[in-house]
Amino acid sequence: MSPTVGVRADALEPQPPSSAARANAHRSAVGTPSLRAVMGSSASVAELPRWARALLEGSRVARLGITDDEGAPRVLPVTYAVLENAIATAIDHKTKQVAADRLARVRWIRARPRVALTVDRYDDDWSQLQWVQALGPMTILAAGDAPNAIAALTERYAEYRNRPPGGPVLSLTPDRILWWRA
Repeated sequence: MSPTVGVRADALEPQPPSSAARANAHRSAVGTPSLRAVMGSSASVAELPRWARALLEGSRVARLGITDDEGAPRVLPVTYAVLENAIATAIDHKTKQVAADRLARVRWIRARPRVALTVDRYDDDWSQLQWVQALGPMTILAAGDAPNAIAALTERYAEYRNRPPGGPVLSLTPDRILWWRA
């Protein structure tokens, strides 16, 4: 194998940590909480810490992680509402190329219903970073079979008051909710 262009061969060999790296590692070990100290999980929305529930209920958009037909991850921004035991989103009236029940995301969720839904708060002050991620199965319901979800979405988003989503409704029943904050 030929050496990498622009890199000294001895630079590819493991080197002992520098004094600065050792000092930073020591500072991290004694002065900064570990990821485990600020990360947790809950079995339901009701069990979330107060700040995590406020983030989930207050955010206006979430990212829905699904798996496509090729097994590749896809992440889509969605409007959503928190219900008693579920988090719901719906296909709305924005222009689509195919009927709502034939959309790729609906097809993908039918085939692989385990999803992740993430809300986060970014700030240039990284001490303010936080996220909540709900994991579990997503079911697909006709809008008429999910009136509470449609009502919650309509109450939450002004655009839906003029024209409620026609569905289908995509309802996530989390079996695990992860949360983290700086």
